[in-house]
Amino acid sequence: FTERHKHLIPLSDEELKKRFWDLTSEAITPLVEIARTHTSPSIERSVLLRMGFASPDVGAIVERIVELGLLGKGAGHVILKVAQAYNLDIHSAGQALIERRYWDQIPGLFEREKKKEEVSQHESKA
Repeated sequence: FTERHKHLIPLSDEELKKRFWDLTSEAITPLVEIARTHTSPSIERSVLLRMGFASPDVGAIVERIVELGLLGKGAGHVILKVAQAYNLDIHSAGQALIERRYWDQIPGLFEREKKKEEVSQHESKA
């Protein structure tokens, strides 16, 4: 320890705090990326349960999201997109999906999002 901490001795408290947060960010960034890009039906069911949906309903919603190939978008995100598109609260949007409404429109909601991102990226490069 005596040898390994010598480079930290001249740092002020503020510099130590900055170094701590820089190292923390460096360690956490890959974990956040993995969480963002890797999910499973089990994880998505858990998310919906925590959003207040009932267990039998959660299974049906996640199963349909898997069928549409949208699991990577996140089940909560799918419900949010429906809520925004149809001016509903989250639970009403989830209930509509449970009642088998809006499923045909969901892929289009994500296509519009993708096009907006592409336009934004193009404008930032210009």
